[in-house]
Formats: sequence, structure tokens, C-alpha cells
Amino acid sequence: MTENTTALPTTALVTGANQGIGREIVAQLAERGMTVLLGARDRRRGEEAAAALRSASADVRALPLDVTDRTSVTTAARYVDDHFGVLDVLVNNAGILGDPGGQGPTGARLEVVREVFETNVFGVISVTTAMLPLLLRSPAGRIVNVTSGLGSLTLMADPEGHFTHRPASVAYVPSKTALNSLTVQYAKELRAHGVLVNAADPGPCATGFTKAVPGLTRTAADGAAIAVRLATLDDDGPTGGCFGDQGPLPW
Repeated sequence: MTENTTALPTTALVTGANQGIGREIVAQLAERGMTVLLGARDRRRGEEAAAALRSASADVRALPLDVTDRTSVTTAARYVDDHFGVLDVLVNNAGILGDPGGQGPTGARLEVVREVFETNVFGVISVTTAMLPLLLRSPAGRIVNVTSGLGSLTLMADPEGHFTHRPASVAYVPSKTALNSLTVQYAKELRAHGVLVNAADPGPCATGFTKAVPGLTRTAADGAAIAVRLATLDDDGPTGGCFGDQGPLPW
């Protein structure tokens, strides 16, 4: 993968970005000279995060955005249209783990599954649909969906793989599998328009999201770098793929 050297992106939106990997994606895109909209469900936390990242050389702006609220999504799209008229990069980073106690196949609670899919899948569709007219105005539109290796059917089904001892899940894990499939479908539809769509697997990083997992040494910045590479692909870069630290990942 190579970074964009032709039509440089100037505006980006990152959802779920007031902390963790999302915040680091914002910081790294801003370092590349983009105006970055830091999407956050909590207005105060979003504004605090944007203020902390903003500097003379980093244009970061808070954007209230709840991906599960249609009105919030529509309002955010209108803001981008009114202030910029175009969106070059969309990073669908917002995601939730959900209550682990309601995700086991033998004790699944549908309300937990629905809650996870509402953010991790339907929220991505909602935001992407709302922002797509703006992305199509860009000479180098890029969509990055932040996924997880857990969503790979190939890796999860391997009895010798490193996911063998992970608890089975009917919510978070399938939501990331669905997100991977969405990535392929959007890439298929948007390829003719020059919009590249890929999934980024940050890998296991020490963040608030993974506080229950001991021994993690990779940082949020490490995980963010993968999404940033995909957000700044050159025009001949890949589309419809899933990528991690070591390159393409199997579906």
C-alpha cells in the first residue's frame, strides 16, 4: 500500500473518536494536514478531545454524532455539506463490545445482539449513506471500516489458530463479520466512482476497549496507523480488502 501522492485529501470524519484508536486516527490524519472532524456521541467529551488535539498545525473540530440516531447522523452530514461541501475520508470507527454475558450461543440475549449490531453494522450503513454524496464529490474518496480479526471466518474456524480459545460470541464477532461483508459490497458499488473502501484491523491494542485483556503491548497509535494508511491510499490502491499490520487478512 502506498500513501496518496496525487489528489491529497483535505477533509476527514472519524466516528467514535473521542478516545482510544479513533482519537489516534484523528491525530495522525491531522498531522498530515487534513481538517479532521472528531465524531463523538458525547458532545462534551468530543469537544475536550478535539481541543486537546488541536494546534497551529492540526485542524481538529468536534462533531456531535451518534451513529445510532438518524437525526444526529443527518445533522452531521448537513454540517459537513454546509461548511466544506465535500468529504474526502470517512473512517467508521465507532463500535461497541456489548455485554459479554449475553453473547454466548447457549445463553444469547437478543437485546444484546441488537444493541451491538445497531452500532457496529447499522450505524456504519447509516453514516456511510448520509456521507456518500459528499464522498462522491471528492477526487479521492476513501472509506475505512475499523473491524477486528475476530470477524474473519477463516481465522475463527481454524482449530489451530490463535482464536481457538476465545469465547464464542453471537453479537460482537458476527457484527464484525457483517462489517467485513459490507466493506466488500460498498467497494463493489463504489469502485467505478474512484472511492476506495477497505477494512482495517488494528489488532490487539492496549486501550479502554480492551482493558479486560492482560499483557497487551501495542498502543492505540499502532492500531490507528493501519486505518490511516488505508485512508491515504494512492488512486491505484486496493479496494474491498481487509488489512492488518502484516498486510491482507483472510475473510
